[in-house]
Amino acid sequence: MSLFKVYPLYEMTPSHAKGCYVFDKKGNKFLDLYGGHAVISIGHSHPNYVSSLSNQLNKIGFYSNYIINDLQEQVAKKLINQSNCEDYELFMCSSGAEANENALQIASFHNNKSRIIAFKNSFHGRSNAALSATDNQNIKTKLNTKIDVTFLKFNDKESLIKEVSKSDVSAIIFESIQGVGGLDEPDTEFVKFLRETCDKYDICLIADEVQSGFGRTGDFFAFQKHDIKPDIIPMAKGMGNGFPVGGVLINKKIKAKFGMLGTTFGGNHLACSAVLSVLDTIKQENLLKNSKNLGEYFKNKLSKIKSIKKIKGRGLMLGLEFDFDAKDLRKNLIFKHNIFTGGSANKKLLRILPPLNITEHHIDMLYNALTIELE
Repeated sequence: MSLFKVYPLYEMTPSHAKGCYVFDKKGNKFLDLYGGHAVISIGHSHPNYVSSLSNQLNKIGFYSNYIINDLQEQVAKKLINQSNCEDYELFMCSSGAEANENALQIASFHNNKSRIIAFKNSFHGRSNAALSATDNQNIKTKLNTKIDVTFLKFNDKESLIKEVSKSDVSAIIFESIQGVGGLDEPDTEFVKFLRETCDKYDICLIADEVQSGFGRTGDFFAFQKHDIKPDIIPMAKGMGNGFPVGGVLINKKIKAKFGMLGTTFGGNHLACSAVLSVLDTIKQENLLKNSKNLGEYFKNKLSKIKSIKKIKGRGLMLGLEFDFDAKDLRKNLIFKHNIFTGGSANKKLLRILPPLNITEHHIDMLYNALTIELE
């Protein structure tokens, strides 16, 4: 039996990882400035993370959601406290796609409508509704045309009003900073307009924080820069530092009822232990501040390289845009300089999504490598 090959793979096999470094089976050491798609938030094999999961595994790793799991209550309390999202309740699931799928389902339950407004270059996941709201025809099938989604451009108020005036829109879903799409973000004025429009037309505003949440941008959630309160906040990736976990924060104005959502693995004991260790580490190591400070350092340092046309993003959710396809540059960074970076739908962009506890030294390593490749 062989693998169903859907990924183009780089020829390296990791054996272990520590902090912001990954080691392959040949003994090579790689600087990880991609974090496996922004998943590694507190560093590989962080002692808090390893201890939390190990201790929990010696007690109980899993049981179904038909019994009380007091670790879920601990996660909810700590998450809501650290994120300053006091008016929300938590539903836990297993991935970002599942979080967005649940978010769209919750919205439809709440207002009994079905059409979705999403945005150009969006990416919300690989399940049906989430993929329907994703603006990439190359990864979609006819199955995804059964859900009614309208794609608009960021900051286009006129088109937004034209669509919501039809009174059939259930949810508007947006990324405060687009991840796969290439680090574009809407203006604060437009985000505030989204909030006002949703209030006026009984639409649920969903802020997709799957990639940008948990301190990635220097705020706990990226939407907080705009001083708004979404109705629903899906999250995942950095939430578990590599353990598969997702969640949805739901404004208390949306009422729960038995059976409206369900999950087999979501919020299991190990997942909760992973999230608690991440939340504790973010607080103990002041990683929101580090993310913000290192983001500024990154921009100041990398702006010295003339070949970089634009630096996009905030905190440690960053993109370097060139006037050429960055595929070969990314490959050279891996195999000549032992540095992981990421790509995006924008082929001229390198994505930088490192652990939140990197230092200036690690950014200097990228700067030196890019100087050799580009100058």
